[in-house]
Amino acid sequence: MGDLNTFPVSYKVKGRRIVIIGGGEEALNKARLVSKTTASVVIISQHVSVDFSEVGIVPEERQFHRDDLSGSVMVFIAEESNEAEAAAREARRLGIPVNVVDKPEQCDFYVPSIVERAPLTVAVSSEGDAPVLARLVRAQIEAMLSPDLGRLARLAGSLRERIAGQLSKVQARRFYEALVTGDRRPVDELVDAHAGDAAGIVWLIGAGPGSPDLLTLRAQRLLQAADVIVHDQLVPAAVIEMGRRDAERLSVGKKKGHHSFTQAQINGILVRLAREGKRVARLKSGDPMVFGRVGEELDALRKAAVPYEIVPGVSAALAAAADTATPVTRRKVSTGVIFATAHGAEDSELEHWAALAGSGMTLALYMGKSVAGETAGKLVRLGMSPTLPVGIVVNAGRPERSLFRTGLGDLATAAIAMPDGPAIIFIGESVHHGDWADAVTLAETTFKVA
Repeated sequence: MGDLNTFPVSYKVKGRRIVIIGGGEEALNKARLVSKTTASVVIISQHVSVDFSEVGIVPEERQFHRDDLSGSVMVFIAEESNEAEAAAREARRLGIPVNVVDKPEQCDFYVPSIVERAPLTVAVSSEGDAPVLARLVRAQIEAMLSPDLGRLARLAGSLRERIAGQLSKVQARRFYEALVTGDRRPVDELVDAHAGDAAGIVWLIGAGPGSPDLLTLRAQRLLQAADVIVHDQLVPAAVIEMGRRDAERLSVGKKKGHHSFTQAQINGILVRLAREGKRVARLKSGDPMVFGRVGEELDALRKAAVPYEIVPGVSAALAAAADTATPVTRRKVSTGVIFATAHGAEDSELEHWAALAGSGMTLALYMGKSVAGETAGKLVRLGMSPTLPVGIVVNAGRPERSLFRTGLGDLATAAIAMPDGPAIIFIGESVHHGDWADAVTLAETTFKVA
């Protein structure tokens, strides 16, 4: 995610003046927008060429004077003239922000595409780089939002003083969330329902393999409702930032060789936060039920009688299969798929994998990059064919993913030099049926000799 060159705000203009310099179509376009506000709008130009009656403003067909900027909060320059240049210079001298139509490099502020459900507004801005794209996005949002949202926003505003006096900050936030998300109970009943002690809960959420658009809709909704987001090392910042802006973020990241928190400490944190009445989003990479150590956290939550909910996510192996169009199960090729982790695998487990793979199953190894060669060698010695195709996806589901292909025998020769990131290793005939055209083919000379 790139850095913003502008900071989006809602600027109060009630009772102030907005000045538009121009008398043509561009001035009319700006007048259509700002006339929806409660500001006093003044249009000045020596050459008025369009009819402004639709916006209820009579343009002043005259020269610009310095006094025209008295009490102004913003100025739009919508024509090219000496008058316009003088107005822009004077506004900047007075510290009044200026927008020069169609010249983003000369603008102090940009006008976003706006979805208006007064007093609720949604603004979409591209910092002047892509106004057409901003308008298209605005149109999509417009179609999503009910016309009744303005009425709901006004109701919420009318209750602010009452709710602040009767409910705590946490209770008030949950009251408003219930109000705006469709709870149709009478207001008094809704207030009473949120006046008791806030109940805590832990949501064990699968964050997917890393790409924000692979997050489920349920996960997005719960992230917006969470008071605290407890996340792992592999969950990218873009996913974490999908949570509510004022939610507390707590990294309990664990990666190979670096554990900032023990599992017992993480369990204790989840229980403590829930007992404090917090709604906790426990973000885990991939799917929480697949190599996410969720079992230990569930045991702790059950023992403490803490409510919880599990939200599935796209597991890395499934993302890797999608990245490469590899059908991990296919009629007459692979009757099933085995999800396994190569780290700490005992010989008895390897024997079991080899037997299953020998019967036509696809083997999907998680977290196996550093022990790939050693594991492959053991599998060959246990009877798996050295010619079995192997496909490796590093950073599955992300734009920076890397693909590699080889045979099981070559994989057994030594460790592979690969990019940093989690890897999924597919072993089985199903790899032949995937799309590995962009993969780097690893031969024996590609490996670092152990």
